[in-house]
Amino acid sequence: MESMTINAEKREEIGKGAARSMRRKNMIPAILYRGGESLPIKILKKELTQFINTTAGEQVMVNLQFTDSSNRLAIMKEYQLDPTIGDLLHADFFEVLLTEEVKVTVHVTPVGESIGVKRDGGILQHLLREIEVECLPDKIPGHIKIDISGLEIGQSFHVKDLKLGEGIKVLNDPQEVIANVIAPAVEEVAAPVEVVAPEVTEPEVIKKGKKEEEA
Repeated sequence: MESMTINAEKREEIGKGAARSMRRKNMIPAILYRGGESLPIKILKKELTQFINTTAGEQVMVNLQFTDSSNRLAIMKEYQLDPTIGDLLHADFFEVLLTEEVKVTVHVTPVGESIGVKRDGGILQHLLREIEVECLPDKIPGHIKIDISGLEIGQSFHVKDLKLGEGIKVLNDPQEVIANVIAPAVEEVAAPVEVVAPEVTEPEVIKKGKKEEEA
């Protein structure tokens, strides 16, 4: 697993007001936690933004380097963005030890063009975009690629079909479908509607009788 170093500082300031003040100084509040313990920290916005953009959703181990020369190994669990303007607001890190297994979610990416799509006009469905694995931190895959080029219409790629490295345990249901190829939708052609002409009723002709003529 790849790793990157980010400079961090321990912080005493807590609360929304303190967080806003930090952001005005281009610092992002964050939390480093492990088990039931947590450590408030802050990271320069530029460094954290660069880390997020560089990793692009991949699992990458972070070496948090503190100003007192200490360091902690961690993985980023999540980060929060302002829903209106997209600014970075907060980040959560989980401290890891190289000797202890951890559970993490890893992105799954299909590669190749399915023969069922290319040749037969089928539709690829990517149903499972993340899987959960358990392994030592240095064995965590950044992302998982699956080759779907051999999938024909009606075929699926299951969790059980994954071939990961030794020491990586997949926690999802083995029968869960990651991707499949289905037949293209067929548009139903409506049957022609038979137009029935309305029955024309002849107007009744009133015949004049003899009495009427005599009158």
